[in-house]
Parts: sequence; C-alpha cells; structure tokens
Amino acid sequence: MSALAAAPLLARYAESLFWMARYLERVENLARVIDVTQTFESPGRPAQAWESVVRINADEIPFRDRYGPPAPETVRRFYLLDADNPTSIPAAVSAARRNARTLRPLISTEMWRQINEFHGWVTALSEDDIAPDRLSALCTRIKEAVQLQTGITEGTFFRDQGWLFLELGRQIERADQTTRLLDIKYHLLLPSVADVGSALDLSQWHALLRAAAGYHAYRRVHPRGLTPASVADFLLLNDAFPRSTLLCLRRAEGMLDSLRQRYGLNVARPAERLEEVRAGLEERSIERIIAGGLHEFLDWVQRMLIAVSAEIGNAFFRDWRPDTPSL
Repeated sequence: MSALAAAPLLARYAESLFWMARYLERVENLARVIDVTQTFESPGRPAQAWESVVRINADEIPFRDRYGPPAPETVRRFYLLDADNPTSIPAAVSAARRNARTLRPLISTEMWRQINEFHGWVTALSEDDIAPDRLSALCTRIKEAVQLQTGITEGTFFRDQGWLFLELGRQIERADQTTRLLDIKYHLLLPSVADVGSALDLSQWHALLRAAAGYHAYRRVHPRGLTPASVADFLLLNDAFPRSTLLCLRRAEGMLDSLRQRYGLNVARPAERLEEVRAGLEERSIERIIAGGLHEFLDWVQRMLIAVSAEIGNAFFRDWRPDTPSL
C-alpha cells in the first residue's frame, strides 16, 4: 500500500507528532545549553552565566518566585530536576511521553520502549546527579538518549503525513533553539568589551560550536581561524549544517510543501509566515545582522517562529475533537 493510499491521519495524531518531536528536540538543546553554560562560568561570577539560561527561556518570573535570585545550583535544579517547571527537562520528557502514549497505534514498539526508559531515568535523577563534576556527563547522556530516540524513529516510523508533521515540529524547534544557543554567548556572557578577541572570548566561541555539534563541520568551512561573525554566520545562515537556522527553516518549508502537494492540505497561512522568516535570513548578510543588533535579530526570529507554530495550530489542530474527521 502506498503512503497516499494509507489511512488518513487524525488531527489529534498530527498534533501529537508535531509536539512530541518539539519536546524531544527541546530536551536535547536544553542539555546543550546547560553543558555549555558550565563552560562559560567566569571566576568569581558563576551566577551571571546561569542567569542567562533563565533569561533566554523567559523564565525570570517563575524562577524568582520559586528560588529567588539565580544561582548555579538552583538553576541546575530548576531545569534538571523540577518537574513542576514546565520548561524543565523532566517536564518536557513527560510531555513527549504523553504525546507518544496518544500515538501508540502509530509508533513502533521500539519508539515507545525507548521513550519510556528515557522518562523513567530522567524522573529518577537526584541532586547528586546534577553536581558540577557530573554535569557534563549527565548532559551527554541526555543528548544521546534523544539521539537514540531520533535514530529509532528514523528507522521505524512510517513515511506518511505523520512523518511530515513530526519533521515539521523537529525543524521548527531546532531552528528556534539554535538562535537561543547563539544568544547565550553573544548577548549575555561576555564579561566586558575589553574581552572581545581575548583567549576567553575565543574559547567560549569554540565551546559554543561544540555545544551545537558543529565544531568539525565549521572547520570544514573555515579551516583556519575563528571569529564571532563567522560562528554566527555558520549557525544562522549556513545551508549545509543541519542545525543552522536557515537550513531548518528550508526543511520545514519542504514539509509544508509535501503536505500540500501529496495530501492536498491547505498550508497557505503557515507557509506564508515561514517564508517571511526564511526570507528575512536569506536577504541579510551576517555583517548586516550584527550591525543591526544580533540579539534583536535573534529575538525577531524567535517571535516569528512562535507565530509560525500558532499558524500551524490554527490550520491543522485547533478544531479537532475525538470524533473530528481526519485531516
């Protein structure tokens, strides 16, 4: 039976696939942010680096209400242990598992087993597990667990509408998270203007590339030297690096186009919004972006991606009920 001849996809399944992929991508990227933040700690000012994690996730108010001023140990607890924090890793893994439970008729046994094991391990983490000397290994294990789930999904999930919605969610989330990882360094963490170009500055840009899993790919494009502009250009505008914001947006556009061409879905509104943000990247050089304010540009991209997600929800998920017709 061809993909086109397969049973139509229920809207609730499409929504669960979209969000399961987003939550898992969010978990991996938050682990990357936490890992690189420890690298960015400055002697005598460790709280400054950790406060940036709270800020880029727009969690200033809920964090302050629960823990007061940010400190390294409380920020780690907030994002690695606190299941009541909806932006934490345990909360995101739980949300991904809830969506996976809805998808049991669609996903493979291997996918379900892996996400259950991941959920059980994450929810059992303790204060000892997030100690500074164990943090990098913990973040690596979290990243690898998500990557294992991604690999199992790649090898077992049926390529129909569901696959397109899953990939659409993954690419939109990845595009957003790359901007947040970049924003942590450029806008928040450099101690002073005098440090620009220093050994500290360059080591932090190296760490940022490694956190984005892009160091070796970057060196293929730039075998010698490293500048803030070239790293920002690579993470935002490179058309071959799989985590670059531009490439993720192009892939998301491809998913929408396939939903339109192969399944006849009306993707006009989300496609227009996605085209707008993608064109906003393509028409600017990194020099122009930096001259206009890199943080401000990253904030614009993030707000546009929130709007894209809302348009997708309005187009495909908003009106479904248990007895709603399939998409």
